[in-house]
Amino acid sequence: MATISLKNLTFSYEGSYEILFDRVSLDLDTSWKLGLVGRNGKGKTTFLKILLGELPYIGSLQTPISFQYFPYEVSNIDLPTSEIIQEIAPHIEEWQWLKEFSLLDLPPHVSKQVFSTLSSGEQTKVLLVSLFLNQEAFLLIDEPTNHLDRIGRKVVGEYLHKKKGFIVVSHDRHFLDCCINHVLVLNRSTIEVQKGTFSSWWANKERKDQYEIEENQKLRSEIRELRESARRTAQWSDRVESTKFGERGVDRGYIGHKAAKMMRKSKNTEKRMERSAIEKEKLLKDVESNESLKIFPVPYTKEVLVDVRDFSLKHQNRQIFDPIHFTLRRGDRVALVGKNGSGKSTFIRWLIGEEIASQGFSFLGSQIKISYVPQNPTAVKGLLRHFIENKAVDETLVKTILRKMGFERSQFDRNLEEYSFGQRKKLWLATSLCEQAHLYIWDEPLNYLDVFSRMQIEELLLKVRPTILFGEHDESFVENVATKVLSLQACQTALAGNNPT
Repeated sequence: MATISLKNLTFSYEGSYEILFDRVSLDLDTSWKLGLVGRNGKGKTTFLKILLGELPYIGSLQTPISFQYFPYEVSNIDLPTSEIIQEIAPHIEEWQWLKEFSLLDLPPHVSKQVFSTLSSGEQTKVLLVSLFLNQEAFLLIDEPTNHLDRIGRKVVGEYLHKKKGFIVVSHDRHFLDCCINHVLVLNRSTIEVQKGTFSSWWANKERKDQYEIEENQKLRSEIRELRESARRTAQWSDRVESTKFGERGVDRGYIGHKAAKMMRKSKNTEKRMERSAIEKEKLLKDVESNESLKIFPVPYTKEVLVDVRDFSLKHQNRQIFDPIHFTLRRGDRVALVGKNGSGKSTFIRWLIGEEIASQGFSFLGSQIKISYVPQNPTAVKGLLRHFIENKAVDETLVKTILRKMGFERSQFDRNLEEYSFGQRKKLWLATSLCEQAHLYIWDEPLNYLDVFSRMQIEELLLKVRPTILFGEHDESFVENVATKVLSLQACQTALAGNNPT
């Protein structure tokens, strides 16, 4: 197959002192299924825009194939879906897209509907079908799972597994393992590529990082010994030099010559030590360590916080989800799962106190202090310190957590509207972690979060074990963290109406 070749690619944004990519050279086979991973703000979307020719750069980029970007910007969302497909892939016949529809569990009638009436998940699937049918392009797929539930992610992952020739940006470990055969990793200023799945890359990374950390520890020990040796040598030469004066009958020229030799040896030792340290620091500069986070749960006075029996919520006098029986006890970590539109966010809003019509038995403990993270992180504006003041949490602690989650200090002075969605979600999570609460309720906390931050949150919850209920589609996170799973099924009578999520 053909090769996409990058030679000495260097990029930084105008006015920024930070070099995002520094003399990157690599070759990518156009048949590879590449997963692009890295911290929020490290340049994943920027890298895709460079490939698309939308950003200037220094160096060489040679490609025998054109690129197409997902999500594709549809010119008119009020057109029939079939016309949208033909706009993207003009030479494709109906039977071809219907065949692809079947692979993504899309019913044929979707192509007859107006595109704007489709759900976000259906739109994602239609655009992926259309882009892959245009076989002349190499696809750059930017976070396709954002609007997909767990089943949707599984279906799309299996679909991509059957394809070839793409780069996909995703923070979902299970999804990446399902569909890629190479990992493209953004480090601090370099890009590396490795054959395998995300899990195989991560295992290799942990082994490599541990080796380099151990080597660094050995080096630090050697540095201390060398410096101590140099200090003793310097002191000895000083003492020898001082014997030239105050004593009779000494050969001062001989002693001075000997002291000078010792001084040169001492300086040479110091220089060798510094060169060794610098070389080792170069090796360690790309170690991406996950620092431990903190959370401050407060034990609730009673065992049971929430208890519902034969319970459901209503919207416009229609039952939203099938009746549930559920008890939330102190120390539980509950994953709230269900298809898009099953009522997960509505149930969470009811839990935090929003007035929503309900039926069945319900008990909510009195004076429960709840820390809440909303699904949509866009409701932030102004300066960071003002946001933190409104949350009444410790500013230093919030900033410490943000630094551990990949923030640069310079970002603390930026307007919050300039933050990416991932950075905004981290801000909500950081303030929640700083709140003392009986119960943490997080609505899709991992949306937009990079994979490293997801693993930090996962490690924290497993270590501290706070009482928490979270809605989440990340299968790996749910499997690793949850002690209970509450599954909501959309009520069939509600499906005919406008059912909230």
